[in-house]
Amino acid sequence: MVSRVERTVFTDWWWTIDRLMLAALIALMLAGIILSLAASPPVAARLGLDPFYFVHRHVIYLVPATVVLFATSFLEPRVIRRLALVVFLLSLVLVALTLLYGPEVKGARRWIVILGVNIQPSEFLKPAFVILIAWLFGESAQRPEMPANTIALGLLLLAVAALVLQPDFGQTMLVALVWGALFFLAGMRLVWVIGLGGTAALGLAAAYVTIPHVASRIRRFLDPASGDTFNIDQAVESFFRGGWFGQGPGEGVVKRILPESHTDFVFAVAAEEFGIVLCLVLLALFAFIVLRGLRHAVRCDEPFRRFALAGLSILFGLQSAINMAVNIHLMPAKGMTLPFISYGGSSMISLAWSMGMLLALARQRPLAALLPAGANLAPAGAPA
Repeated sequence: MVSRVERTVFTDWWWTIDRLMLAALIALMLAGIILSLAASPPVAARLGLDPFYFVHRHVIYLVPATVVLFATSFLEPRVIRRLALVVFLLSLVLVALTLLYGPEVKGARRWIVILGVNIQPSEFLKPAFVILIAWLFGESAQRPEMPANTIALGLLLLAVAALVLQPDFGQTMLVALVWGALFFLAGMRLVWVIGLGGTAALGLAAAYVTIPHVASRIRRFLDPASGDTFNIDQAVESFFRGGWFGQGPGEGVVKRILPESHTDFVFAVAAEEFGIVLCLVLLALFAFIVLRGLRHAVRCDEPFRRFALAGLSILFGLQSAINMAVNIHLMPAKGMTLPFISYGGSSMISLAWSMGMLLALARQRPLAALLPAGANLAPAGAPA
């Protein structure tokens, strides 16, 4: 047992952390290992690799991800803000370098090799962006004379431009939706939200007209007869084959024929081999983390923490929902990972950082720990 009497960094962390949320995140990580064992061996075999190549790498990625998750959960809000600013600027530079030097994969440049390691900078751009936007909206609530909303809009345009140039419309949509949600929560008038939504719709229409890849995905979603829908058809069929309790570990078919069964379609593999019951358990874990984060946001009086908790929770929930929706053909294919379940080093470490910040900001701290250094806690008129 960890005693409340002992005052150490660890005991302070242990008694202020949301242990239920932490347990749910660890459960997702463990589920990711099991589903990697189920989904990735056939993919590795098709590529001429060791059958457990992706499993080993998944576990290797979990080590730094776990360290990042726990280390970040110890941080103070002011440190989180400063770190987010550094990561955001660095991510923008890496995205620009990716456009120049990154390899082209399926018509997009999203990866860059640094010291022999493949990195997807846009994955780290997202949580850093959310923290900065929450910071600006928090400042706007406290200091109306500050042009925080204008700066926030400028950051949105900068982030969207960087992502569209790759192009990565899935991440662009995710960033824009989180920004819009925080903009609305900041108390902005509904007419502004509607206007920005209309602008986003015009941007989507422009992408449909000018980018064949986007147009083909939307057409295949609206009219399956207009193109090849083999991947989605097999993913949907896997839910019927699995039924409630699944075909059993190793008995699935979809992982043997889909090239992205360990990334984009790992949820379909889970449905076929372990059944809809496991999918509902995963859905419940995702929903629990999101609702828990939003609950902390509602109860928080400090503006920055409130917006950051809401933004990180919405970001996590939207990414999870988009991946699962694609697997059951409720949305066009987006190429977005399922948090902590899909294979991917950049995605996993970025998500660990994001959830570490969520845990850190949800901690119940004394008021003095939340105020800027040097702030005076004495009531007005009292001696300092």
